[in-house]
Amino acid sequence: MAYDHRFPGGGGRFFVQRMREVRSYLTEPDLAVKVRALVRDHVTPTTSVIIGHSLGSIIANDLFRHKDDATGRTPGDVPGPAVHTLITCGSPLGIPSVRRLMKIEDNNHLCLPDHVRWLNVYDPDDVVTGGAGLCRVAPGLVDAAVRNGVGDPHSAVRYLRSEPVARAVAGGRP
Repeated sequence: MAYDHRFPGGGGRFFVQRMREVRSYLTEPDLAVKVRALVRDHVTPTTSVIIGHSLGSIIANDLFRHKDDATGRTPGDVPGPAVHTLITCGSPLGIPSVRRLMKIEDNNHLCLPDHVRWLNVYDPDDVVTGGAGLCRVAPGLVDAAVRNGVGDPHSAVRYLRSEPVARAVAGGRP
């Protein structure tokens, strides 16, 4: 109901539809391991920036948190030796039930290794983000609000075309 009130015109329905994939990833451990392995296979030794949109932001965060049998990595390991920046866009990580399913219970805070810079880009009209950033649950993170325009404020293409994302990829400040 809160989503329908905050985002009239079917916000709740849109949210449930988008969150179905998130729920599957978070409640099916074998699926999550396979997805992380698939993503990790595409992180090369020279990959310096990882960008995750929506569910991809959860998967990207999980790359830093989980030891998967196939990789031999321990939690907190960087997914690749050159990774220095994580950019999340349209992230549902601010939703308490998502963090609970991720088993993040230490004051509900999301953490990355100290040397990894984290930029979170959100649109206040994006129902998946709840219209808010992540700085309240992720110490050290930089939030950047953008306006993705009418239509689909959750659009990955619109997030990727935003100035904060371009600056972070280029190595500057958001």
